[in-house]
Amino acid sequence: MKRKYFFVVLFLILAMFLSGCGIVTPATDEAKIRSVIQDWSLAINAQNWNKALSYCVYGSDKYYYICQLRDAINSLNQYCSVVTINILITNIQVSIYGSYADSSCYVNVVISACGYSESDSFYGNLTLQKIGNSWKLY
Repeated sequence: MKRKYFFVVLFLILAMFLSGCGIVTPATDEAKIRSVIQDWSLAINAQNWNKALSYCVYGSDKYYYICQLRDAINSLNQYCSVVTINILITNIQVSIYGSYADSSCYVNVVISACGYSESDSFYGNLTLQKIGNSWKLY
């Protein structure tokens, strides 16, 4: 009889520990948001426009921003053989409000073409929306 109670108690303790594994905490959402922002900037740097668009909500401001950037870079490619984009996003601060999040960050952009380069640095704000279990730029 003691053996049955031992197994029941052991099973309940195990169930309590494992039940906490599926809970999404704000810390993991913050990590996901930072990861989305970094991966988005890496996709832009690689000029992988489909991947960059996949990090955006369809029809959002950021979605159309990537479309305009893609068109501008494609136009430059007609005149210059090599066009490079380097976007570095740092100091990402995240605030989550349910299924939306705001992030402020420091952005450094360098675009080079035809032997010339332009650079700009600024503080920017990004809005994200949680769709399903993933975050997308809005």
